[in-house]
Amino acid sequence: MKIESAALILALAASASAFAPANVPTSVRSNTVSLNILKDDVDKAELDKALGREIDYKPGMAQTEFANKYRNLVGEPVRTVGEAFAEFTAILGSPVNALYKSMVSDIVGTTHLITVNARFRKDPIWSLGIVSALDLLFKNYPEPEMRDKVQTALFTSTGLDEAEIRAEAQSIADWAQGKTKDDIAAALRGEGDSPVAQIAKAAKADEFWMYSRFFGLGLVKMMEIIGVEQNADDTYPVMEEWMGKSLDKPFFTACSDSDLYFKVKGKLDMMETMMKEIEIREKKRMAERLEAKAEAALKKAERDAEFKAVEAADIEEKVEEKEATPFFAGEE
Repeated sequence: MKIESAALILALAASASAFAPANVPTSVRSNTVSLNILKDDVDKAELDKALGREIDYKPGMAQTEFANKYRNLVGEPVRTVGEAFAEFTAILGSPVNALYKSMVSDIVGTTHLITVNARFRKDPIWSLGIVSALDLLFKNYPEPEMRDKVQTALFTSTGLDEAEIRAEAQSIADWAQGKTKDDIAAALRGEGDSPVAQIAKAAKADEFWMYSRFFGLGLVKMMEIIGVEQNADDTYPVMEEWMGKSLDKPFFTACSDSDLYFKVKGKLDMMETMMKEIEIREKKRMAERLEAKAEAALKKAERDAEFKAVEAADIEEKVEEKEATPFFAGEE
């Protein structure tokens, strides 16, 4: 272990020469240790002895506040993304629409990685964010029943209670009704006893509080509720104020997430418009085809009626001719 660690250090040192001046003194170059000396166990032992140091690292034994807080989790098994997605697939029981397969895989993986983090603490703003994101992403899913099943499978496979998530999201949405930007900023500073103020107080008290994308999207949804124009330019300063000045947390990632949200929203809106245009064109073509079929059927009916009329006239004419001929006319 000591030799491999030393070899890694030497390899990194050698690769760093690409960023160093070309005119390195000869004396320095002559002292460069070549990795070719690591040929056998004897050379490795000599190198280990020459370096005279050992990397002695033991997981979970660091003496820091962070390590002490989460020391109880040392050795605990952590579910992989593959296991979460396997459970998602088993719960769903049927394939996801091909157009949504990549997006569903991404959101299952992202949500799983958030929830298995030891620092993650779910709160109602986070719940509002994930519900808002799912509403946006699945708004035009072709099969409404399957859309609900996909979301339920997502929550279950990531260890979340769907009913609780939706109830929390609704509570924050209801609270935000009628509020102003300054009202929410004050709550995020921890003023008052509102649900948002309680979330802010808990976040401020936690030195290792973890921001995740859905928390930022929850704030974006609150901006929408209070009437902030839904675009990146208008939401950026509000996000900076709420996250940075009010909540006293880094705001750059939240602003980046809000930008990404509006980019995705713009693409989905464009896709929705295109789908509606395609649907209108298809309905128009179907109407034209039905109209053509109706006209053809009408013409056929008219032709059939004309043929029947001509046939009836021929029959009537023959009958009249037959009645006009004397019975004994041919016996003279």
